Amino acid sequence: MLMLCYGSVLSQTNYKWTFKAQSGIYSSPLIDNNTVFFGSNDSVFYALNKETGKQTWSYKAKGAIKSKAAIFNSLVVFNDSKGYITALNKSDGKLVWCYETNGEQQLDMWDYYLSSPVVKEGIVYIGSGDHHIYAINANTGQLVWKYKTGGIVHATPVVHSDRVLVGSFDGYFYALSKDTGDELWKFKTVGDAYFPIGEVQKAAAIHGNKVIFGSRDYNIYALDIEKGTGYWNMKERGSWIIATPFVQDDCLYFGTSDTHRFYCMHAGDSQIKWTLPLNMRVYATALAYQDRIYFACFNGKLYGVNKNTGEIEYEFQTEASKAQYEGLFKSETEFAEGVELYGDDMQEVENKILNLGAIIGTPCIDENKLYFGDANGNFYVLSL
Repeated sequence: MLMLCYGSVLSQTNYKWTFKAQSGIYSSPLIDNNTVFFGSNDSVFYALNKETGKQTWSYKAKGAIKSKAAIFNSLVVFNDSKGYITALNKSDGKLVWCYETNGEQQLDMWDYYLSSPVVKEGIVYIGSGDHHIYAINANTGQLVWKYKTGGIVHATPVVHSDRVLVGSFDGYFYALSKDTGDELWKFKTVGDAYFPIGEVQKAAAIHGNKVIFGSRDYNIYALDIEKGTGYWNMKERGSWIIATPFVQDDCLYFGTSDTHRFYCMHAGDSQIKWTLPLNMRVYATALAYQDRIYFACFNGKLYGVNKNTGEIEYEFQTEASKAQYEGLFKSETEFAEGVELYGDDMQEVENKILNLGAIIGTPCIDENKLYFGDANGNFYVLSL
């Protein structure tokens, strides 16, 4: 395994434009034609002109929006923290339908996301804090089916072939019929002494006949899509694996939580190609542009690394992170003296991390521009 150190060459791009929401942005942006859509913890869903940043319209939802929206024909669909799944006309933000679940809930302070809607063949698939996985008619907002798990479902479903694949905070990963919601198989995570349930927090990735996902039991798993049997698992001792793996050219790219590493791993057999040490956790999914892999970190930085070597070739840092960085970190791999992430004052320390402009949502790239929000409510567009 190759573990990389930091070099001295870091490039910083200029802002194309920025936008300020009233609260933190944990959601991931969605671009459709000339509009970028995203939600905020201020319960507002925004539609901005992607070229200028000018607000086209906004919609006040019932709760914070901590997931990615989906487009279906003329509709944009999103989820909120009060348990409402909402469909708006994407051109003017007018309400088309709203489906009320049995309510949302947050497991703990690190449960940062809600399940994102996925639309396939006119059906919205989504998980909920009420323990259910829902299938809803995208045109009408009427329930098609729902399936109850044993825990909160904040992972985003993956619809593959005839099945819906999604994990739950009950420690199971499920394969359901996309048409009926019938259970095809379920897989129980191994668990760990400190986290025996082995909660699955975010979406899985697909690679060939494998479905791959991380867990709070410190493992990343690869299962057979058809049978639910295991291909391999890798235990990252001392750390949850929350981030959805990004797959490109038979490689998995993902960050860890408490070991503060970013991995490049072979998807077929879990052999590690390289790792990059960091000083903070990565929950967002990585993405690719040209020969780089880009990923966001809770330290207020966004990195671009060479996909083959892991060498850092690009770095963006929020202004808040620049101003407050030395108070929390003494290096790119270590905390400052006296900073304890999970001590008696862990909520206070977590707030300081968020105040760096932690990048929690997954960025997106469109026409050589990078779009993302931060925990201070700033939305950025950078030219790559």
